[in-house]
Parts: sequence; structure tokens; C-alpha cells
Amino acid sequence: MSATPCIICVAITGSLPTKDNNPAVPITIAEQIESTQESFEAGASIAHCHVRDDEGKPTSDPERFARLKEGIEKHCPGMIVQLSTGGRSGAGKARGGMLPLRPDMASLSVGSNNFPTRVYENPPDLVDWLASEMLAYDIKPEIEAFDLSHIIQAAAMQKDGRLKGPLYVQFVMGVKNAMPADERILDFYIETLQRFAPDAQWCAAGIGSAQIVVNEWAIAKGGHTRTGMEDNVRLDRDTLAPSNAALVKRAAVLCEKYDRPVATWQQARNMLGLHHATGR
Repeated sequence: MSATPCIICVAITGSLPTKDNNPAVPITIAEQIESTQESFEAGASIAHCHVRDDEGKPTSDPERFARLKEGIEKHCPGMIVQLSTGGRSGAGKARGGMLPLRPDMASLSVGSNNFPTRVYENPPDLVDWLASEMLAYDIKPEIEAFDLSHIIQAAAMQKDGRLKGPLYVQFVMGVKNAMPADERILDFYIETLQRFAPDAQWCAAGIGSAQIVVNEWAIAKGGHTRTGMEDNVRLDRDTLAPSNAALVKRAAVLCEKYDRPVATWQQARNMLGLHHATGR
């Protein structure tokens, strides 16, 4: 297992971080493209993307996603583009308005859970619609699991054909009021995923100070991992991260520690069963 290349996903912007939190957070499309290129060169093979409006607020605007996708494909040839259908950027089917762009991947939350100050709502009819759009446009979902039930639901959706296998499941740890960053819980989640979806692959992300901890657990256990300013804007309590690339490099150092090669974009595409040509 230790020789398996590790896919590093960089979540460059998200919906919440602002320049007030860290001046290096990329907000405009141009800033996001530049930050993604630096992260790509540092070893990231997946870019998890959100977009912001002119005021810096989250949006699901397909035109902005199109410009971001085009820029990443131009400046990071081969990198996997993963667009977010998350609930902070829009409501209802607007959350999937960018799926006709046919990105390589898109995030998919298959159940609801609590966030720090709100309920992250993913009602079954919306989940089924988003999943059907991903099937229609040949987009591989990244299942974002915030709760044990999300793993079970994703496996059930694969079994009945609503999701095309093999699954790629990301365990999100450290969100207040949701799954804590706890190593024994991670072990149980991995075991549960392997039991219900034996052909699935997994990655893990930690929020805030849990980022580097969860990076290390995931890399040591043979999974893949996510880093980036969406989840964490600091290197430590006293030091802001100078860039997304700095967070990617930090994960790459852990890969070296555990004798895990950092996956190239070609290896990542092969492992995830994705087309090698960008654009279809």
C-alpha cells in the first residue's frame, strides 16, 4: 500500500475564506488560476473549485465556472478539474448549473448534516438530480462524506445505478457539529467504506488546524488527501499560509515521509478512471 501514489487535491478558495482571513486567498478568476498553477507545479493533481461574485461572495454562476475551468485547462494541462456543487454557493438546481460544462469531476454530498451555524441541506430529490446530471455528462463524483450515513448512502446509490462506480469518497473531518478529526473514527470510516463498497477509493480532508493532522493520517493509511485554503488558511497558529502551493508542498513532504510518491496528473487520472484528454 505504501507504494501507491498519493493524489493531492487542492481546494483553492471555497465559499468562506476572505482576504481579511488571509490576503493570499485567491478570489478573482485570475487569482484562482494563478494559485492553481502554482499548486499544480507543487504536486496537486486535482483542483477543487468554487467561484465568487464581484463582491467576493460565493456563487454558482456557470459563466464564472467556465472561465475558471478554461484557465486551469490552459495553464495546468492534464490537471483534474473538480467543480463544487456545494450548498453555500446556491440553492436547489442552481447548485448543478455548471455541470453541463462537463468537468472531470464534481463534488457531491449525498446527505444532510449540521455545520457550525446552519444545516447543510442535501435533500434526497436534489441529490438524485445532481447524481443524474453527473451520469448524463460523464462526470465522476467525489462523494463528500460528513457523516457515517453518507458512506452507506453512496454505496446504495452505486448499487442501484444512481452513481457509477467505483466510488471516490472524501471523508471531511473537523467541521464543527459534524465529524470530528479523530483517528479511530477515520479507521472505522475506512473499514465501513471497504465493507459496503469494496472497489471504492478514499481521500480525507481536515478543517482548520486539523488539516495537517488528517493529511498525515490519510497518507500513512494509503489513502489520498486534500489541502488548500478552502479548509485552512494557516501553516500554524501564528503563521498564515503564504499560498495554496505552500499547503500542497507540506502534504508532499508527508508523502515523502511515508514513501508515497506524489501522484502525477496522469497517474491520478488512471487511478480515477478519467479521460486523459482535457475537454471532451
